[in-house]
Amino acid sequence: MAGNSQRRNRRTSNKKGATVGSGGKRRRGLEGKGPTPPAEMRKGHVKQRVANARARQAAKRPVPRRGGKGPNEMVVGRNPVVEALREGVPANTLYVQQFIDSDDRVREALKLAADRGGIHLMEAPKAELDRLTNGLNHQGLVLQVPPYEYAHPEDLSAAAFDEDEDPLIVALDGVTDPRNLGAVVRSVSAFGGHGVVVPERRAAGMTAGAWKTSAGTAARTPVARATNLTRTLEAYQKAGLMVVGLAADGDVELQDLEALDGPVVIVVGSEGKGLSRLVGETCDLRVRIPMPGGAESLNAGVAAGVVLYEAARRRA
Repeated sequence: MAGNSQRRNRRTSNKKGATVGSGGKRRRGLEGKGPTPPAEMRKGHVKQRVANARARQAAKRPVPRRGGKGPNEMVVGRNPVVEALREGVPANTLYVQQFIDSDDRVREALKLAADRGGIHLMEAPKAELDRLTNGLNHQGLVLQVPPYEYAHPEDLSAAAFDEDEDPLIVALDGVTDPRNLGAVVRSVSAFGGHGVVVPERRAAGMTAGAWKTSAGTAARTPVARATNLTRTLEAYQKAGLMVVGLAADGDVELQDLEALDGPVVIVVGSEGKGLSRLVGETCDLRVRIPMPGGAESLNAGVAAGVVLYEAARRRA
């Protein structure tokens, strides 16, 4: 009717007015969002709930500080986590911060963890990761390394005798750098040794750093932990092993050491302090490595490698 056209807000035309543009949103919406994340990382997925529950139980499980196992360890930060996964460091949980800004390292960490299997992926808020790492700069990635299963010192010599071989064992006295321990483990593996002994206290343990330096050889070379290194060396002596300590002021030079042909324990001290007094007095022989270049000392990893090479050459 004639008066109806005067109503407020009444459309009097079928023409559409101007519309606001999409601003490129539709085009961006068609772009890919990357690979589908693993089921453990999808919010609400049943596998994520299961993985989170297992990870919470593992984090709360009490870990013995003494005995055959070491403590849990947290590898913190994007680069350290990726490097640890690349080197095959044992791990049971990868914590990823919620709403993390993903980059190449985050994506590689997720892929490596998924490919290896057995590593639970757990998404956690930043506050929880701050608590787990005691406030360290974790960059949204934290890798939990399970306790290392140490052997008993007697197991090393027993395994060699079972194979009808003369034991070749390295004992470390006061070596606190895990990288040195990892290097010694690698040399023991390379030159046919039967294991490494470390003291329980004031010494490096099989941490993620030691695993990385060992380049995977820690998976097949046992590391034993001694409550008292002096008593352990005495037990080896009673079992028929010669205990040889490396010292700059040793009475015998390495090339003259005939004991390397038989069952032997090579004791290596720290680069700075050398052998402790009690350990030095327990050794059957004190041996020096000739260094015509004039260097005062070698670090534990290099020194052990030199002696192990000489032992392998003679035994061959």
